[in-house]
Amino acid sequence: MSRATSMFSDFDRSAMARALELADRGLETTHPNPRVGCVIALDENIVGEGWHERAGEPHAEVNALRAAGAKAVGATAYVTLEPCSHQGRTPPCVDALLAARVARVVFALEDPNPRVSGHGAQTLRRAGVAVESDLMAAEAAELNPGFLKRMRCGRPWVRVKLAMSLDGRTALANGASQWITGPAAREDVQHWRARSSAILTAIGTVLADDPRLNVRLPDPPSGRPRLQPLRVVLDSGLQTPPGARMLTSGGPVLIMTAAKPSEEEAGFAARRAELVRRAVEIESVPASSPNPAAGELTASAHARLSLPDVLDRLGRREVNELWVEAGARLAGALLREALVDELIVYIAPKLLGPQARPLIEMSELRNLQDALHFTVLEHRQIGEDVRLRLRPRASAPAASAG
Repeated sequence: MSRATSMFSDFDRSAMARALELADRGLETTHPNPRVGCVIALDENIVGEGWHERAGEPHAEVNALRAAGAKAVGATAYVTLEPCSHQGRTPPCVDALLAARVARVVFALEDPNPRVSGHGAQTLRRAGVAVESDLMAAEAAELNPGFLKRMRCGRPWVRVKLAMSLDGRTALANGASQWITGPAAREDVQHWRARSSAILTAIGTVLADDPRLNVRLPDPPSGRPRLQPLRVVLDSGLQTPPGARMLTSGGPVLIMTAAKPSEEEAGFAARRAELVRRAVEIESVPASSPNPAAGELTASAHARLSLPDVLDRLGRREVNELWVEAGARLAGALLREALVDELIVYIAPKLLGPQARPLIEMSELRNLQDALHFTVLEHRQIGEDVRLRLRPRASAPAASAG
């Protein structure tokens, strides 16, 4: 059993804080695995450190034990996530800990993966290792909201990026939107993209802006090429142009589309064949039923894809964190259907006026109590702009999402 946080020593807390710092180094590279750090300490002296650097490579515990060597005997291992007990692409970490003859393991958070959950701790205890948990669990959960959510409910953590003026506008009436925010905010977006497993947009954004939606940052310190996130386009009619910049900017592209009526099958098939020839993966997703109360058109005029199905499919593809960069329609639909876990909102110190385009599309409210409420997690100055991180007030914290 875990014990109360107050019963952990100051050194326990400082060692776990260090393990969390190490885990953060894998923020952009561990997909689809969780970000994990490990510290090995003997007599309150740190003798080994490690973190999980990339999927398929040694886990944090193994790297830390290698650094500690013989000094791991009788030591305490501080790990940000319960050590794994199953054979995956790498051997079980509990085996490495037992072989090193550590005396105690302290982990921050139980791994919700059904192949691990509780089993790692149980295996260690049966072998006579003292095991304690729940030290800095909330901080560990914040490092891995997508992995935790996917393991618990099969869907990624959905983060929607929005950029607006002081009066809540995203573009002029003629569609001009480059650039509302400054260069510092745009660089900040690159880091959010880099930590995401996939980036989602809709065909309207592709046709209007022709974005690349890739990560344009230097390669990681390891010197190995950066892995690009999966770019996902919701395109019910396969209107994505074969010459779209997204298709030529490196990294995989997935188009989620819907079955078309029989009279359009010939043209649809030709468009599909051309996109497949350009190495685009195409997957059919059920269409949603329109909601007239929300101002949506009939199904024949507005074949919007089922967003819950989209998220389920991405969860099965091991997408942990989903970064959404799209227009007002998709952002509004995700919010209406309570599918958003977090908003990242950039606010530029500009006024665009009432004719400019709104932040999201949503139906008219008749009562203030029907407004969507958010909790502000963070506000930060990014160059000349302000970045807000918000979560829907009704959503659970990452540590218990699901």
